[in-house]
Formats: sequence, structure tokens, C-alpha cells
Amino acid sequence: MSIANIMSTRVVSVHMDDSLQSLRVLFAATGFHHLTVVHDNKLQGIISDRDLMKSVSPFVDTLSERMLDRATLDKRAHQIMTREVITLNPTDSVFAAIELFNTHKISCIPIIDKDKHPVGMVSWRDVMKFMQSRVEAKR
Repeated sequence: MSIANIMSTRVVSVHMDDSLQSLRVLFAATGFHHLTVVHDNKLQGIISDRDLMKSVSPFVDTLSERMLDRATLDKRAHQIMTREVITLNPTDSVFAAIELFNTHKISCIPIIDKDKHPVGMVSWRDVMKFMQSRVEAKR
């Protein structure tokens, strides 16, 4: 079965120069755990909510916040993104996704078309839901 059958087609993309403050707002508004970073609509990187948490001072929005802490929100997406993105194409198999998840210890894989445009996202949860449906169908 191809990954196109289980991937989410809702992809939230940001630009290389978007601030961490804007990423923070997007993560909160969408509930997503990963954002793709694009330039000219081509995938350049990926940012997880964990990447953002590691890059923003833990004192932001607290009584202990200083100007230096607030300044961490002025960093740009390209400064914290993962540039070596592991991707799949929509025609790749679910098994290929499982291999990548197990080999690289990642939790999400962007799905790109032949022109490197993000067209979907697959998480390990998507694979588990697929496997559950297969097991239930055999019962």
C-alpha cells in the first residue's frame, strides 16, 4: 500500500525567515507537532515543537523573564530547522515509512512531490492506525 493512502494532506509550512514567535503561535493554533520550512514552495527543512521548545528561553512569559529571554523569540526558522530532511514520495510504500521510522528514530516524515513541494505528512501514529485497521480487518 502506498503512503498516499495514510498520509495527512494538511501540511503547515513556514518560511525561512519567519520568527520563532510566529512559529510558536502556529504550533498553538494548529495543534501540529511539525512544520515544514519552504522556500519557493520547495522543502528546505522541518521544525518540530521540541526544536522550538529547545530554542526558546524557558523564562519567556514568566515573572523571571528578561529582555534576553524575550529575544530568543526573534530567532528565525532557518536557525533552528533540521536541514537534512528525510522524505518520501506519495507512491512510496507504508513499509518504506516503517523502515525510516525505525532506522532514523524520527516521528514524522514529510511527503514531497517530484518538485520537492510538500504534499503531505505521515507520522508513526498514522502507520499504527493503518496497522490497527489491517489487524481488525483480519479478525
